[in-house]
Amino acid sequence: MTGQAKQITEQIYDYLADVGPDLDTRNEKGFRLGLSDRWRWSSDSLMLAFHINPRAKWHDGVDVTARDVQFTFALNKDPALGGRMDTELANIDSVTVTDSLTAVFWFHSRSPKQFLDAAAQLLVLPAHQLEKISVDSLREAAPPPIGTGRFRLRKWDKGASVEIVADTTNFRGRARLDRVIWSVAPEVTTAVTRLFSGDADLFESLRPDDLKQLPQHTDIRTILLPGMDYVFLRFNLRDPTNKARPHPIFGDRDVRRAIALSVNRGTLVRSVLDTFALVPVGPTVRAYSSTDPTGVQLPFDSTRATRLLDSLGWVRHGAEGIRAKNGKELAFTLMIPSHSPSRVRMGPILQEQLRRMGVRVQLENLAQATETDKETTGAFDAGLDVWTMPSSPDGMGQAWGTRGIGKNGVNYSSYSNPRFDALLDSALWADPAKAREKFTLAFAVINDDAPAVWLYEPRKIIGIQRRIRTAKMRPDAWWFDLADWYIPPSERVLRDRIPLAR
Repeated sequence: MTGQAKQITEQIYDYLADVGPDLDTRNEKGFRLGLSDRWRWSSDSLMLAFHINPRAKWHDGVDVTARDVQFTFALNKDPALGGRMDTELANIDSVTVTDSLTAVFWFHSRSPKQFLDAAAQLLVLPAHQLEKISVDSLREAAPPPIGTGRFRLRKWDKGASVEIVADTTNFRGRARLDRVIWSVAPEVTTAVTRLFSGDADLFESLRPDDLKQLPQHTDIRTILLPGMDYVFLRFNLRDPTNKARPHPIFGDRDVRRAIALSVNRGTLVRSVLDTFALVPVGPTVRAYSSTDPTGVQLPFDSTRATRLLDSLGWVRHGAEGIRAKNGKELAFTLMIPSHSPSRVRMGPILQEQLRRMGVRVQLENLAQATETDKETTGAFDAGLDVWTMPSSPDGMGQAWGTRGIGKNGVNYSSYSNPRFDALLDSALWADPAKAREKFTLAFAVINDDAPAVWLYEPRKIIGIQRRIRTAKMRPDAWWFDLADWYIPPSERVLRDRIPLAR
């Protein structure tokens, strides 16, 4: 699901309960009520029963029932659907119905993610609309959405725009905005132009360079949110031509460490993103207060990197001073997604920093689909990648743990260290008061192993018309309370405009 699709579907459909704005996924009391108005656990914590709000109705007027929850779980577990939610739903054995308003989740084992996985991973779907349609038909051409959210779909012009309107009889109250339109822009510059010209009211991904134009557009204000992304230099630890063998360069932990020591991340960030990004501490973001460790990744230290490479037998040769060992240059190809201006700009700077250390880097700008295909098949040396953290830090296990290697996994580095796996699991299970200490231990292991160099953690810069009043935004979902945004009567305009641009 794309980011824009998630934004729209979360207005049309509901979770049983949703993560609160503080991103505390361990404390169920901080969750926002959705279709469920209460819940209860069994004494052994292996059963969780949700009671459906009796006032909840689908947009076609049909009552929401526990059967809808059961159907949604079964549909998402169906292998024919593609297994997109396999990891999130793996610990849920089944969902049963005890009465028309009570859906019961049964778990294989206790886990800190139990409530999150049951309450806020699946948008509940209408069984009465979908259960008689084959999965293949749903994949090819799903029927018009019937949801329970405070907005309903009005119009979808594929590839151009999506319009949603307030559900006037919603059980949680009518949305304060009458309508919201997502307008598709071919690229970032066009979207920014639309915002500054008044043809759009919001753009969620302003770049630092765009802010130079703000003094000329006093009707636009900015909102800065903690970043949920981190960009990193990913090393492939397996041979691209034979996964059974280690990579000829990056299979050596000490070579990876030397390259990490050669990268001046502070200079990279200042050169490309000025003050609108931070150097990460590891494979996490600072939006999670519990995962922010006291330690940091390997520092920039060219002297130490030089000594390490020399000791490994990678010796400088020729006029360029590129290092070689046994007749083979210390060289690799770095994939860069052409759709990311920041990473495209950062590539040559990183290339030059490593050239000074005797490492030859060939830049390869690729379309996103091509880059993804190379990563999923392991046919690459290294890549400038981005990872978007979900509402819970649990996603780190899939991205960097051993369980993330292989089919449906996203650990494309093939990094595996049982000690990191164990320490990360311990941190995720830890009492919140002790979690930071345990995350520090886990990050110390992966930073020392250097399967990647964590480069920057950008802040999200949202540009928005001043006349729009927003509600509290969640760092990973600025649209979290979109139904509570409003425009004061004195600032409303008579003509139609595009409320949101992307």
